[in-house]
Amino acid sequence: MELLRSNLSHVRIPGPTNRVYKHECCVSFDTPESDGGLFVDMCSFLAFGKDYVGWNYEKTKHPVYLHIKRTVKPVSEDRPSKKPTLLAIGVDGGFDNNEPEYEEIFNIVVLPDYVSLPFPSVELPEKVRLAVDKIRSVEGAERKEQVAAWVADKKKQSDYALKLVQLDNGVVVPPTGWKCAKCDKTENLWLNLTDGMILCGRRNFDGSGGNNHAVEHYEATRYPLAVKLGTITSELETADVYSYPEDDSVEDPLLAQHLAHFGIEFTALQKTEMTTAEMELDQNTNFDWNRIQESGEDLELLFGPGYTGLANLGNSCYMAATMQVLFSTRSFCSRYFVNQSLKEAFDIAIADPAVDLNMQLTKLAHGMLSGKYSLPATEKQEGIRPRMFKSVIAANHPEFSTMRQQDALEFFLHFFDQVEKVHAQNSSNTWIVDPSTSFKFGIEERIQCPSGKVAYNQRRDCILSLNIPLHRATNKGELEAFEKLKAERHAEGKELSNEEIVRPRVHLKDCLECFSGPEEVHDYYSTALKSKTTAIRTAGLTSFPDYLVLHMRKFVLEAGWVPKKLDVYVDVPDIIDLSFMRSSGRQPGEELLPEADDEDMSPPNADETIVAQLASMGFSHIRCQKAAINTNNVGVEEAMNWLFAHMDDPGTFLQTLYWQKTSPFFFRPCNFVDALDGL
Repeated sequence: MELLRSNLSHVRIPGPTNRVYKHECCVSFDTPESDGGLFVDMCSFLAFGKDYVGWNYEKTKHPVYLHIKRTVKPVSEDRPSKKPTLLAIGVDGGFDNNEPEYEEIFNIVVLPDYVSLPFPSVELPEKVRLAVDKIRSVEGAERKEQVAAWVADKKKQSDYALKLVQLDNGVVVPPTGWKCAKCDKTENLWLNLTDGMILCGRRNFDGSGGNNHAVEHYEATRYPLAVKLGTITSELETADVYSYPEDDSVEDPLLAQHLAHFGIEFTALQKTEMTTAEMELDQNTNFDWNRIQESGEDLELLFGPGYTGLANLGNSCYMAATMQVLFSTRSFCSRYFVNQSLKEAFDIAIADPAVDLNMQLTKLAHGMLSGKYSLPATEKQEGIRPRMFKSVIAANHPEFSTMRQQDALEFFLHFFDQVEKVHAQNSSNTWIVDPSTSFKFGIEERIQCPSGKVAYNQRRDCILSLNIPLHRATNKGELEAFEKLKAERHAEGKELSNEEIVRPRVHLKDCLECFSGPEEVHDYYSTALKSKTTAIRTAGLTSFPDYLVLHMRKFVLEAGWVPKKLDVYVDVPDIIDLSFMRSSGRQPGEELLPEADDEDMSPPNADETIVAQLASMGFSHIRCQKAAINTNNVGVEEAMNWLFAHMDDPGTFLQTLYWQKTSPFFFRPCNFVDALDGL
């Protein structure tokens, strides 16, 4: 106890602005359920597993920690099952969903000798007791950031809040002991901010929840706003306020005043209920995906190094698919797993390891590749939850910081951009190799105008975007027969079965040949002819990467400029010869187009016809202009393809092929990602 008292200067009571980590280690995926439990630094509020807390003590000299150990409560096998009285799962009276119950044990631990003091204990200094109580009661930073991402679209201020009329009916709401005024419900209770009625919430589709008394009260009285009891704390902005006429969770800027009307002192209340956003997050992250995947298949569970799954964080399949593929490549595996230990990443982290991208990438690599979190097949495979990594990589990004569905290609490009920035900042460390360089390659475009003169343009890229030439389908006969059958069934008013549908099959080599083959460029300004003309464009690769990422453009324009997603198969061989794509460079005897003079150097103008047609499809005017300029005003289809390859919005289809180099010109597919909307 004297040792603890001598270190009280290293104990802080967390305030409203402090992030408290208590669910997961900052440098590993250890949790309170892990064998060694979790140690929360009572000064910085960072959490560490048993094998890593010593590193934090060496680096910060913070000696006092709250140790949290959570164990599953044993359940008697011969315990009789209760007969359900409700058509619901996991609620009192409903069916048992077999969710385990946990027992938590807390201790105060002082390093470096790991002196342990039990908590709770009246002998502990008051500052320590207050700090532990606050750590236990506040929402963990991991959970808080996840919920914040789920409601990243800021709640709008209710139109009814500022002009809300509250009845002077003498109602005083007690701080505890709430119960629905019309039934026996004591959870999921809502306080109507007009008359102070406490009523239960809506009934869920599975029978759980409330009895609809709060919404029925609104329908009878039209009193618009209600706040969920149990979500009101000193952090008033986290309270769950619902507007019935607006049918949404809203912000009430006068909530403190509205609560005071009924005698509620919000600073003294503690959180006891989940908000609507938290409930939605739980439903999404805990959904059993096995119900809808591999139906009826007897699959063998894999485990061990390299076979660790990434748990769903809520519409995070685009991230999981991309990271699983990247960490199957030699470059990323070497950079963040083989050549960098967790200790090295922690030591060079400048400040908070929870927000350091290098630390979180190393943590993710070791979590996925070490096998530590991939259990034998006889046990339940939980996988790992890359919450801290997602929080860091998506920080301040308008789309990836949300829980909405996203495009894997957009995430791939954003991820590479962030990795490049980190390595640029550490350019003095020559031993650190940027793993994204193994995906980089050179593209050279050759343009020849009718004068016979040519121009060469070169650029670096990390993806090769390919059109799919349907006219080169290898099953044209089957397609013709299918179209006849489709017309017959349509005339009869019948639908085709899935087994009868025939899709075009296009060979990957045909897609690659279309990229490098000759293509007409209309309205090309020739500096030799001093006028617009039709030029011929060809393209090739000046270098080959270790891993080639192919983006298949599955959107085309139909009549009326309506974008359509192609339903097509791309046949991919095990080995493909890419030598035909190698750029030959400037040839002897070729004459280059003259340099542009001042008149030619005037800013390019977008073809307003192309811009107008794209804008009519819902794209912003500025992006339509950019698409037209970047495709040299060739046409609407080319500009549309450019938009789909560079758009910032979610929801585009990505089919990515990763190819591992086996010789200078031969690649073999080593992995495949099919990131579909709503995977």
